[in-house]
Amino acid sequence: MLLRILDRFEEILISVLMAAAVVLIFVAVAHRFSIGLAADLVAVGRANEIAWLQSAARSAFKAINSLRLTWAQEACIYLFVWMAKFGAAYGVRVGVHVGVDILVEALNERNRRILTIVAMSGGIVFTAIIAWIGADFVYHVRQGGQTSPDLEMPMWLVYLAVPLGSALMCFRFAQALYLYLTTGFIAHHDHGAVDGLEEEAADLKKGARG
Repeated sequence: MLLRILDRFEEILISVLMAAAVVLIFVAVAHRFSIGLAADLVAVGRANEIAWLQSAARSAFKAINSLRLTWAQEACIYLFVWMAKFGAAYGVRVGVHVGVDILVEALNERNRRILTIVAMSGGIVFTAIIAWIGADFVYHVRQGGQTSPDLEMPMWLVYLAVPLGSALMCFRFAQALYLYLTTGFIAHHDHGAVDGLEEEAADLKKGARG
């Protein structure tokens, strides 16, 4: 039950971060384009002596320019940092990380099992070390009181993505190793497949037979 909640939380968090970043980027680009368009309309109204266009464009320019979105780029960077760290943990769970397995496939069953266990154990150790170092770094940043330049938010909240994401990734490696030891199963994603197409093809085959 707890694992299902964690899985769902992980998926929702990644989706929300991605959606927020996309919306923020769109708004920032639209804002920048609107300012340029309003400035051009002011110039057109002045050049052609169209008073109402010049007045309306100048009012629109002032209104749009009053919306300060200088923090948008910084916010997007932080959103992508959090999304990347938790996305890496999600990748371990579903097996979407790219791996070179030509050597593993060439080994016999016994040696393949040993090498797989060593690789997964290495992932556990590595991510655990990163989580530990990240937590220590976050602690010292918090003690220093550092803030971001545009959002003016505590930087330790931004850097918190490193220990949290690495800890979750460590747990996913441990989960994958336990699953392999008990069932022999390794999560694997076919990188040549496109999600949804297999189900659509199956439905088309059923319809053709019917």
